[in-house]
Amino acid sequence: MDKIPEKFLNKDGTLNSDALIKSYTELEKKIGGMVSVPDENSDETAQNRFRRAIGVPEKPEDYPHNEMFDDENIRAKFHEIGLTNNQVEKIYGIAQEFLSPVVSEIFSVQQEANAISELKKFFGGDEKMHDALVEIKSFGEKFLPHDAFDELCSSAQGIQGIYKMMQSMEPHVETSGNIEEKLSDADLRRMMRDPKYWRDHDAEYIRKIENGFKKLYS
Repeated sequence: MDKIPEKFLNKDGTLNSDALIKSYTELEKKIGGMVSVPDENSDETAQNRFRRAIGVPEKPEDYPHNEMFDDENIRAKFHEIGLTNNQVEKIYGIAQEFLSPVVSEIFSVQQEANAISELKKFFGGDEKMHDALVEIKSFGEKFLPHDAFDELCSSAQGIQGIYKMMQSMEPHVETSGNIEEKLSDADLRRMMRDPKYWRDHDAEYIRKIENGFKKLYS
């Protein structure tokens, strides 16, 4: 006969029935609260009880949402295979880590394609666009500050603006007092460093600079 544990014995060595009954009751409660792992023969109630116990939400829409991968069909598939909220969060994190650069590149390529399409339409075809871009590059390198030229060339609208600048130059510059004033190349380049030119795109200010270059080099 196995030896009775001391916690179930009285000081005189007799059986402590109260301690034994208390221990048995606690064991029953513990066993009753345990969830068994279901197998292929388990009924739906047992399977659902196990899924709730490990953290599978009751409905697919209860899964955490993610802006990049927010799709009800994906959440339904997560629920079908019994993923927990924690597992879904980790899947989102891994997917975002690997797919974000790819998505960003796709957007960048699409934006470039849209810009080229817009410029082709503006200039009237591939050949005319190519010729215009060559002229714009030559003009920008000669007359525009490097930073301002790069900023303007970062969008189709900016490139169109440079082209219009080239086409609209007039042979004189009018000052704010409406008096003609001859400005040197250095004066004009200094004016182009003013934020009114490269950041604010002040139409009147830009026109003065355009006219100045036209007067100097035409």
